[in-house]
Order: sequence, then structure tokens, then C-alpha cells
Amino acid sequence: MIKNGNFTAPTEDVSLAPAAPLSEEHIAPAPRVSVQAFCETVETAAAVQSAGEDRRLAKAHVKIQMGGATAAVEAYRNSPTPNVIIIEAESRGDAILTRLDQLAEVCDAGTRVVVVGRINDVMLYRELTRRGVSDYLIAPVSTIDVVRAVCGLFHAPEAKPVGRIIAVVGAKGGVGASTVAHNISWAIARDLSLDTVVTDLDLAFGTAGLDYNQDPPQGIADAVFSPDRIDTAFVDRLLSKCTDHLSLLAAPATLDRVYDFGPEAFDAILDSMRASIPCVILDIPHVWSGWTRRLLVSADEILIVAGPDLANLRNAKNMVDLLRVARPNDHRPHYCLNQIGVPKRPEISPADFAKALEDQPLTIIPFEPQLFGTAANNGQMIAEVSASHKTAELFRQMAQVLTGRAEAKRGRPGLLGKLLKRAG
Repeated sequence: MIKNGNFTAPTEDVSLAPAAPLSEEHIAPAPRVSVQAFCETVETAAAVQSAGEDRRLAKAHVKIQMGGATAAVEAYRNSPTPNVIIIEAESRGDAILTRLDQLAEVCDAGTRVVVVGRINDVMLYRELTRRGVSDYLIAPVSTIDVVRAVCGLFHAPEAKPVGRIIAVVGAKGGVGASTVAHNISWAIARDLSLDTVVTDLDLAFGTAGLDYNQDPPQGIADAVFSPDRIDTAFVDRLLSKCTDHLSLLAAPATLDRVYDFGPEAFDAILDSMRASIPCVILDIPHVWSGWTRRLLVSADEILIVAGPDLANLRNAKNMVDLLRVARPNDHRPHYCLNQIGVPKRPEISPADFAKALEDQPLTIIPFEPQLFGTAANNGQMIAEVSASHKTAELFRQMAQVLTGRAEAKRGRPGLLGKLLKRAG
């Protein structure tokens, strides 16, 4: 942070302890900020460039120049400074401090500085912190190091955690993705006591209201068609409370208008919910458009629901392949197989799915027409119809994995192994 021409000490307590591995951490996305990096090596420039393409910096404007601190000082003598400056310093500690003092003289108040250096020295780190440097990264840095550093500047440790967004989508229409999404949401809210909002994004034909036996007068349509009104209070008025920890942002499920949206149509409502709600489940319809792609790419966790046929296999593979390319710094999307074991129906085995997708399914949900039919017709969840049923336990296990409360077990133990063996 810069104030009155000098770096002032940051309010955050920065630590040199190694960060948690990517699979164990949740990095909140950065807001709309400008980031300018002044690098001395092509390796660091490449890492910053890659970070700028990460989904968590999608709203940030990242610009890269070479020349290190010297170039930064020259650049800002007659121009305003951005929200964040990343400086790479190949020189020794005293030279770094000298350049930072020069930079402080031309920086605007509110600018935050991240230094990338090669000296692993606690005394230097303390001196940088005293001068107000927000973070110090030891080179060589990776893409995720840069993402973590920039995003961390805008989320203080004492602040309320930013919500996790979980997107659930079907590989094909009619595979039960909405049913899976709604039951996972119920498990997250009831069994993990985590405040959760289900967002039904199938505005014309959404079933969340039916599944939860709710008929709210307002919902997601009011938000997406009034983006300028969105704030926490407005969102609270749109939510329909299902249980103590579960709320619904319902779809109108009417055909009196068409629902054509641009890619950024849902950004405002999701930003507002992420800031105040620990867990947001997106029930994404089986359509492919700019906004559905954007929601999937920007989600913290993705679950693809597939049925055991060739079209589902092809579509699931296409989705996984695209998302792995679009999200290179995230773990791969999860997928589950639903409605397995329909009598007399030829099915592609879970083993074939695992081979094609190069990953085991997160879980396999057996075909239980009586159980699911009763729940759907009564406006209930599976756990309400039969809390001890093995399928209710599968939803609880998926809820734990998708919220980061448990490791994804991709082997074949227990019930999953039996189902794989039977279905294969």
C-alpha cells in the first residue's frame, strides 16, 4: 500500500510459510482491478501472463513489461499507478530497497506492491514488509503463486470467507443433473450445516421449486433482468428459505418471455452471492452458450452428470477436455454416473467411461425409480424419503468432496466398487 509517497505497512499479516497445495486450498477470485508487472526474466513474465489467463483473474486487467523496478519508476513518473504492481528484482537486498524507495515516491495512494526476488532472507522480508510491500515471492514463481498473491491482496484473513461456487451440469438432457444438484445442496446444508443457495438457471423449465415444494414469487429472473439493483439486501429478498441452512433462487419456469443472455449476464448476482453466502450451487441447464460456458469455467468446482450411453460419453469427454484447457490451474472436473442398472437396457460400463475420461467417476448412482419417483412427486429430497438409504449416503459423500471437506476417492472400495463390478 502507498500513502503520502511512502509504502505503508499492510494490514494483512503476511507469512513466509509454504502455501497449501492447490488441491487443498480455495483461492477467491480478484475483483475488477488493474495489475501491471515489471519483469526481468522471461520465466517470470510467462508466469504472470499465464496467471492473467486464469479464471480467478478473469476480471483483472493484467499488463506485462520488462525492465524490473527501474522501468516501473520511469513508467509512473508522469502516469497514475494501477491497483497492483508486481516488481521482479534480480539484484541484492540493498539494491531492491533503494528501487522500492524510488518507486514509493511516484506511486499513488492505494497501490499495492508485490515483489518477486531470489533472496530467501527473513531480514530482507521484514524490511520489505516494514516498507509496506504486500507480498514477497521467491523466484522461480509458478502461475498459481502469482494468482494466489494477487487474489490474496483483496481478501483479508479475518474477513468472512468468500463463497464456493459449485456448478452441476448434465452431459445430456434428461440425465437427472438437476435432481443430483438439488440433493447435493440438501446434504451440504443439512449434514455439513453450511449456508447454501441453490440457483436454478433453467429459467423456462427449472424444477428446483417443484423439488423443494416451493413457489416463490421472485427469483433469479428478477436479478438477471435488474443487474443495477443487485446488492446483498436485494438478493436476500429474492431467496426462498427451504431449511435453516438452505435457500432457493428459483427459476420462473414460465414461457411468457424468452431468456436470451449475454456471457456476463449472471456476473453481478454471482459476485453478490459469493461475497455473503458460503456455498452456491448452480443448476446449469443442458444448453451450450456464452453464459453457460462462462459459468462452468469460472466455478470453483464442477460436477458433470452423465448417463451410461454413447452420447453421454462423447459429451462428457468433450466437456472435460474443454474445461481442462480453459482451467489449466484447477483440478479436473468431477463426473458421476446416474441411473445405472436399468433392467434390459444396454449400458456403457463405468470402466469404459473411466478409460475415455482418464478418471474414475466421483460416484455411481443406481437406478432407483421408486425412490426417486416418490421424492419428485412429493417435493422431497432422497434423504427425506429415506435418510438411511444408500443413495442418500452417496449424496452426502459427494457434498463432502465438492465442498472440500473430504478427499475424492477415485478407487473402487465399498459400495462404489460393488457398483462398478455389477455395472461393468
